Amino acid sequence: MKETEKLSLEEINKLQEISCRIRCSILTMVKDASVGHIGGSLSVTDILTALYFKVLNIDPKNPDWDGRDRLILSKGHGAAAIYSTLAERGFFPAGQLKTFGNIDSNFQVHPDRTKVPGIEASTGALGQGLSVAAGMALAARLDGKDYHTFAILGDGEIQEGQIWEAAMFSAHYKLNNLTAVLDYNNVQLMGDVSEIMGVAPVDDKWKSFGWNVIKIDGHDFNQIIEGLSNAKAYKGGPTIIIADTVKGKGVSFMQNSCAWHGNVPSEEEYNQAIKELKSK
Repeated sequence: MKETEKLSLEEINKLQEISCRIRCSILTMVKDASVGHIGGSLSVTDILTALYFKVLNIDPKNPDWDGRDRLILSKGHGAAAIYSTLAERGFFPAGQLKTFGNIDSNFQVHPDRTKVPGIEASTGALGQGLSVAAGMALAARLDGKDYHTFAILGDGEIQEGQIWEAAMFSAHYKLNNLTAVLDYNNVQLMGDVSEIMGVAPVDDKWKSFGWNVIKIDGHDFNQIIEGLSNAKAYKGGPTIIIADTVKGKGVSFMQNSCAWHGNVPSEEEYNQAIKELKSK
């Protein structure tokens, strides 16, 4: 398979700037609403940035365009990350995010596809998003459509049995228009994934279910975009990209800590976090 052309330094810097703005938005939303999930939102930010600004075939001005690529955020508690990414990409004005978490807001702590442009599925009950994505991928084949469907999974989420039913289904039907991306940050709500319910060796498990496996650094834009592009081009069946990431990426005191799965920063912590992100 032809190797994807490497990004220029200018392109990488631009993606990093976008990613920084998205991370700052996540922190602001959660701090102002006093609710939300920071750690897993920060770990998946670079993946979402690469998808929405380099890989997905989409039209923010026509979010329901029939030919668009689909993206399912199966780890729905990362809603702050996808909302901020969609706003940055132009699906809706960023000012709307100020209502995040309000009882009458369209922007709830888990995404609702009937309320927010660009959200393809209402998620939050972990384990279900891959099944939805597999259904979309099969529908595309049956309808003769050429769009690609992506599903972003959490590593704690793949402890759910439904994930493996969907994995078996997708391989059986050779859904080569389906790519899963595992946000493999090794930390879930109550502690390390390896201590709660170990999922390793992840690559061998997915291979045994018949999936093509690609492993990347989930914070290296060259690796992310090359992996996503190669997955989109692969014709032998479904692909999973195992992306090694850092929970709370970019904020020193949040990184690799389950305490920041769902905590809200104080004013002092928020200011320090923003300062660290903007200094990088």
